[in-house]
Amino acid sequence: MSTETDDPGHGHSPAAWTSVTIMLIAFVIGTVAFFLDVQWLVWASAVLLVIGLVVGWVLARAGYGVGGEKVTTKVH
Repeated sequence: MSTETDDPGHGHSPAAWTSVTIMLIAFVIGTVAFFLDVQWLVWASAVLLVIGLVVGWVLARAGYGVGGEKVTTKVH
């Protein structure tokens, strides 16, 4: 059994949580809008999905990503 601690973190960071939350909300809105045939809202949710990706990247670059200087790691 290996006891190495070089775990990449699996996205447990404020940047990842924020990004995934925004993209999940966009996906849900887009799915409902597609079902209800509201085409402009489908495209708006696609834009929100891209915004979620950009927000995650910006937060990671600002130090809120895995191993960032503004994130405290928890020991389990």
